[in-house]
Amino acid sequence: MAARTNTNPAGLRLRPPRNRVERRAIGWWTTQSLVLVLPLLIALAVTAVFIPPARFWLLLSLAVVAVIGVPYVLVMPQWRYRVHRWETTEDAVYTAEGWLSQEWRIAPMSRIQTVDTVRGPLQQLFKLSSVTVTTASAAGPLTIAGLDKDVAASLVEQLTATMQATPGDAT
Repeated sequence: MAARTNTNPAGLRLRPPRNRVERRAIGWWTTQSLVLVLPLLIALAVTAVFIPPARFWLLLSLAVVAVIGVPYVLVMPQWRYRVHRWETTEDAVYTAEGWLSQEWRIAPMSRIQTVDTVRGPLQQLFKLSSVTVTTASAAGPLTIAGLDKDVAASLVEQLTATMQATPGDAT
């Protein structure tokens, strides 16, 4: 991750955030990747059994998917856990995310427009939530994925209170 030392107009310095996401996020990300890779492997294997003329190409495709998919399932969740960080201060929200392409972002409180919580079915299974912070930025919202559901709820309350008390028009 290339550290940038630029400062923005509000005088906030882009720096790595301090807090890790919840360790259970590894299981969530692993399950997400299995839901993507496993059906494809099964479909290719079953099709290879029932369509003998295409067996060679189907098994070759199966091998390619396995060579890419298995490391993806095993490595990506651990890597994301190491990279994903977040932090809030009275002045800003800091995030770091990604695994192949990594990104650090900062959103000054005066630019925050909305704060939302998302809990999909898999996140609910792992007792996790994601917090989305929408700003007046062309770069889009900041998302903090993999937070404990109670931490996420507390964070949303804190951000809402802080942004309401922060002067500015969020543009």
